[in-house]
Amino acid sequence: MKKAAFAAILALSVSAPALAHSDPLPVGACINMGNSLEPMQEGGWGGQDIVPADFQRIKAAGFETVRIPVRWSNKSADEAPYTIDPKFMARVTEVVDAALAADLKVMLNSHHFDEIHKDPLGNADKLAGMWTQIAAQFADRPEDQLWFEIENEPHENFNNSNLVATITPALAAIRASNPTRAVIMGGEFWSGIDSLATLDLPDDPNIHPTFHYYEPFDFTHQGASWVGDKPPPVGRLYGTQADAERLEADVAKLQAYMTRTGMTPIMGETGAYDKAPLEQRVAYHTAVTEAFAPSGVGMCAWAYANTFPFWDHSKGEWLPGLRAAFGLPEDD
Repeated sequence: MKKAAFAAILALSVSAPALAHSDPLPVGACINMGNSLEPMQEGGWGGQDIVPADFQRIKAAGFETVRIPVRWSNKSADEAPYTIDPKFMARVTEVVDAALAADLKVMLNSHHFDEIHKDPLGNADKLAGMWTQIAAQFADRPEDQLWFEIENEPHENFNNSNLVATITPALAAIRASNPTRAVIMGGEFWSGIDSLATLDLPDDPNIHPTFHYYEPFDFTHQGASWVGDKPPPVGRLYGTQADAERLEADVAKLQAYMTRTGMTPIMGETGAYDKAPLEQRVAYHTAVTEAFAPSGVGMCAWAYANTFPFWDHSKGEWLPGLRAAFGLPEDD
C-alpha cells in the first residue's frame, strides 16, 4: 500500500462500531439496475442500456430507491491519478441524473473491481483515486437523494482482516468533497448475512452498513453458470420447513447486529435467478419481505431486468406477482 493510503488511514480513526451514527437511510423499496453499467461494457451479459423511461416506470411502480452498480475499474487508468474515461463518467452522470429527475433516491457504487478482491491493500490507492473523481463529480447532488457505496461484496482476499484499512483511503477521498454524504459499506464473504457478525466500520457518523441476502443459495442460484463448474442444479423448490427455519435464524442474525450496534443495515441485494419458475420466485420474495421488513431494513431487489428480472423487456411489462411480493401494489 502506498503512502497516500497510510496517510488516509491515520486521518480516520477506527472503531467497531463507531460511537454515533445518523438515522437509518430511508431506502424503502429499492431495485438494482443490474447488468447495465457493471458488465465489462454497458449492457453486457444480455442487459439493456438504461433510459430515463426505466426510472419513470420504476418510480410509478412504487419503488423509492435504485441501486446503480458500476464497474469503474476497467474504465480507469492503472497509474495515479487513475483517471476515469471522461465519456464513461459522462454516461454514468447521465444515468444518475435521470434517476434523480424521476424523484428516486440513488445508491451509486463501485462494482466488480476484481483486482481489489485479489490484492486489497495493493489496490486501495486505485479505489481511492476512483472515488476522488466520482465524489467530486457528484458533490453538488442532494445528499438526501444520492448515496455512495464504496465497493460491492468484498470476498476472496478482501476480508475483515484488511477491510477497514482498504476502504479508509477511499472514504477519506470521498470526505474531501462530500464531508457528510451517506456512505455505504458491506462486509466480507460477499457481504452475506453472516458478514454482519464481523463487520467493522470506520469511525464516521455517516457510514451505513449493508448486507446481501441470497439464502438458500442452492435455490436462488440454481443453474447459475457463473458461480462455478458445478452450479446448484435446476429444480430446487422453495418453501420447506428447513427454509423457514433458516429464514428465521437469519433474521435473528440481523436483529443481533442491530442490538449490538444500534444500526439498521440495508439489504443491498436479494433475489432469485429466473431458472426458478416465476411462482417460486414470487414465493421467495414474499417470504423474505415478510421476514425482514418488520425490522425496518430497506430492501433492494436484484434486479430490474435480466437474469433475476422484475421487468420483462421483451413483453414490455412487469412480471406478475413480484411487485406484490416486494410489498408494492400491482394495479397497472
